[in-house]
Amino acid sequence: MAKHIAVYPGTFDPITNGHLDIIERGLRLFDGLVIAIAESPVKEPLFTVDERIRMVKEATKKYKNVKIESFNCLLIDYIHKKKANIILRGLRVISDFEYEFQMALTNRKLAPDIETVFMMTAEGYSYLSSRFIKEIARLGGRFDCFVPPNVAKMLKEKF
Repeated sequence: MAKHIAVYPGTFDPITNGHLDIIERGLRLFDGLVIAIAESPVKEPLFTVDERIRMVKEATKKYKNVKIESFNCLLIDYIHKKKANIILRGLRVISDFEYEFQMALTNRKLAPDIETVFMMTAEGYSYLSSRFIKEIARLGGRFDCFVPPNVAKMLKEKF
């Protein structure tokens, strides 16, 4: 029987409880999950790629069959290198869908062997975004309920 390995790409700047929800539920569907951290210098991340890798490794250490890596190439090229054929993407709100749908169709055109699987985030996380969490942290608000403890600690150190 073929193993189904999915790649869950993102900047994870920082990883949130919403991301962890998608990871946990994705592991129920797939034999393994590669969390692919995009270097994304265009987005000007708060955390370096090494810091993001450390955060994600710590936050996901209880999950089996998870691998964390970074990438700085076309996602479809990375997925082919990993010998995977599934992209896992989380959707929070309707506005996410339009962007994700365009990306999935573009990826399908470039690599028809790769499927994109969309997973709706749990309703309790539908409003959550890394961008909002960084802004709350920067302004001194309470954000620890939105992220794993190790991430909260790193955010406090940054600000």
